[in-house]
Amino acid sequence: MNPFFSYILLGLSLSAPIGPINAAQLNKGIQYSFLHAWLVGMGAMVADGLFMVLIYFGIAQFLTTPFMKTFLFLFGFFVLTYTGIESMITSKKRMEVRSAPSETLGKSFRTGFFMAVSNPLNILFWLGIYGSVLAQASSQYKPMQMILYTGAIFVGIFLWDIIMATIASSFKKMLHSKLLQWVSMGAGLSLIGFGLYFGYKALLLFGW
Repeated sequence: MNPFFSYILLGLSLSAPIGPINAAQLNKGIQYSFLHAWLVGMGAMVADGLFMVLIYFGIAQFLTTPFMKTFLFLFGFFVLTYTGIESMITSKKRMEVRSAPSETLGKSFRTGFFMAVSNPLNILFWLGIYGSVLAQASSQYKPMQMILYTGAIFVGIFLWDIIMATIASSFKKMLHSKLLQWVSMGAGLSLIGFGLYFGYKALLLFGW
């Protein structure tokens, strides 16, 4: 297989596992639109790009120090728990009031970015995955080829964002309103669950 396409598949496979970002995309697509769901993914992709730049220049190790890991876990706890609670409240209001106010596209983008950038597991994940990709690619390819293949990973992530946004917005068209509310509530609960997990990890780092 062409290396470029193999790295696109890598980007797809890295994005596919269910996690906070996919749950948030599902929730935004059901409550608002394809564009809102897609922008959550784009925000997360920008954060992933930031991690990859930090790893490339070898300064991402700073983010894995105990202090930074504790800070990020606490920040992740706040962001995910707040987003989950807000999503559950919003989904209920949209059932009770048909003309519930919409959310700005910028807020959807920021949600994805802050959820990704405040997730220490995401940082460690990229350290392991992209770090190994760099180690392998640096011995086989020239710098411009490495940049090209890094771009291919982003193409894969971008394609997955479109897939998730399409699925989420399709649910909105196919399912009746009560079922949509339950799916949206489930996505909100999932975000709260991830947030509580991050809070638990922060407590462990505090030595509790």
